[in-house]
Amino acid sequence: MLSVIIIDVFKLVSPFKPTGDQPQAIEKLVRGLEEGRRHQVLLGVTGSGKTFTMANVIAKVNRPTLVISHNKTLAGQLYQEYRDFFPENAVSYFVSYYDYYQPEAYIPRTDTYIEKETEVNDLIDKLRLRATTNLMTRKDVIVVASVSCIYNLGEPAEYQKNLVMLEPGKVVGRRELAEQLLNLQYQRKETEFVRGSFRIRGDAFDIWPAYEDKAVRVRLEGERIGKMEWIDPVSGEKEEGLNSYVVYPAKHYITDPGKYKAVFAEIRRDLRKRIEELKGAGRMIEAHRLEQKTSYDLEMIQEVGYVNGIENYSRYFDGRTPGEPPHTLLDYFKKCSGDFLTIIDESHMSVPQIKGMYRGDQSRKQVLIDYGFRLPAAIDNRPLKLEEFLDRTGQIIYTSATPDEWEIEQATNNKRQATSSGVVEQLIRPTGLVDPEIEVRQSETQVPDLVAEIMKRKARGERVLVTTLTKRTAEDLAEYLQDKKMTVTYLHADIHTLDRQDVLDKLRSGEVDVLVGINLLREGLDLPEVSLVAILDADQEGFLRSKTSLIQTMGRAARHAEGKVILYAQRITGSMKEAMSEVNRRRQVQIGYNLKHNIMPKTIIKPIRKKLVEREEKSTLIKRYGVDSFEKLDIKSLTGPDRKILIRHLRKQMLAAADKLDFESAAILRDKINSLMPGVSPPRRGDS
Repeated sequence: MLSVIIIDVFKLVSPFKPTGDQPQAIEKLVRGLEEGRRHQVLLGVTGSGKTFTMANVIAKVNRPTLVISHNKTLAGQLYQEYRDFFPENAVSYFVSYYDYYQPEAYIPRTDTYIEKETEVNDLIDKLRLRATTNLMTRKDVIVVASVSCIYNLGEPAEYQKNLVMLEPGKVVGRRELAEQLLNLQYQRKETEFVRGSFRIRGDAFDIWPAYEDKAVRVRLEGERIGKMEWIDPVSGEKEEGLNSYVVYPAKHYITDPGKYKAVFAEIRRDLRKRIEELKGAGRMIEAHRLEQKTSYDLEMIQEVGYVNGIENYSRYFDGRTPGEPPHTLLDYFKKCSGDFLTIIDESHMSVPQIKGMYRGDQSRKQVLIDYGFRLPAAIDNRPLKLEEFLDRTGQIIYTSATPDEWEIEQATNNKRQATSSGVVEQLIRPTGLVDPEIEVRQSETQVPDLVAEIMKRKARGERVLVTTLTKRTAEDLAEYLQDKKMTVTYLHADIHTLDRQDVLDKLRSGEVDVLVGINLLREGLDLPEVSLVAILDADQEGFLRSKTSLIQTMGRAARHAEGKVILYAQRITGSMKEAMSEVNRRRQVQIGYNLKHNIMPKTIIKPIRKKLVEREEKSTLIKRYGVDSFEKLDIKSLTGPDRKILIRHLRKQMLAAADKLDFESAAILRDKINSLMPGVSPPRRGDS
């Protein structure tokens, strides 16, 4: 019998009730879903509680929900919010699990082949696997995902078929159980017990599922399963008994050994055909290269069931025809429910990402195929096209403070009818806060003027965001402001995924007075302590200074009662004029509402949430070893996975010390890292 948690109802938990214009937004969106509207738009200003509105919609329609965000930082923030709203339901996080990703590529001009190189974040991998496991076993599922959800994930039917059902009394031999676990890509470990592995101790199998924080101990009594229980993976101490358990694969992409003969025959047929084509074109080197590489890959798959780049053969293993789209997370949702809801957060950014992923991937793959590094079938290991994405989703709600014309057209079938029932506006904030006051100042003296404005806010205990046009400018400005006795940091794309929230939390807590950034200070950042947003060189027309970008950036000051925006410019551009006009329109609606209902705006008071992954792993590690801080851990007693956690912590400390020019402390930390990783040199500045 399958071990399934039967929970079908979403239970929203919140001390607040919908206020302002949230009730009308919820009512209109729910009515639109019930009437069968395929596309709807929620035009909600920053701080109006769009996530709370959508949580209420989910609770009312009671359907599995996919929430898509365009970057990992915002996906993490949304995951935390939905997890708080639905503590009893299965809220999951699904983003790219790479800390570092260098895709396979070839540069013909310099004859340079770049092999695929990755560094997988085990904890994000666990959360991804937990998401798909939840979709296979429950109905009350919310998955917050990045655009990685449109990439190849392996066939859900194959994933579900390859599982091990465990329950007392089931007939299974020791050898048979071990083989079943190995087929699920679990590794047998006798010394280093890690997530996604198992070990055998006498008549007991200890299995640590790839998506769990605890391990399962299964005792065999002859040829039958006896007692089952949860255990602590490190101490082995019993935690609670188990009546049954289903072990799902340790990887999303599973190959069935039973298919090898037919699949390998098809691959070799295509290989011979392609080699003939290359030789016929006089490309002998490419033909030889392709034959060697493909033969090696097939040998590896035959022997160990996996090879680096196995996803390039996914079309064969999935049984897909040329050009047929791959299986993705959307197929797992279909398995969960054919009537799931999709919410695209910050749609003005997320939709263009979905549109653009396919072309970029295809151009890189085609070069690899042309020069004999991959078979033509590799082109079908790809992200979905936009139309394929839409075919695989049902009803969609796009949420944004600045929805693009494309979303509005989908919702209204006429872009001029932006106020029709397909587009729902949510302009009133529950706190009564209004959009910030905007002032334009000359850019010639922008830096000295900015310093004076920052000092005013610092004296009042408030924070400041500054946006620049380039990464170099952001770093130089941060260094200049530090010389003025301010605590400053910057945020840009080189900051590690799970470290970005650390930077934002330091700003909120007061460790940092000013945060300087480029394009990461736009959508969704919830920073109520920020009372000033300064936009340097606002008149430099382009993507970063477009109407949409300006409105989004200015919105970061809308969570403070004294919120203000300063645009430093030599002239007022068309984008500036349109952005200021729209913000002032919303501001007037909000002021009018406050006067009518006698509301006094109040700055949002919001606790700093615990971190998505890192703080969880720190607290678990400290608790496990019975100490009150990382510094008191006995290095010799740490397991392999726990050493990795400590290494990440020490790396951060080392880079922080180097930033402060405290090279003596950085060197001590470097030596500590080396003691944990014999033979590995310390990371360079910028390593994640």
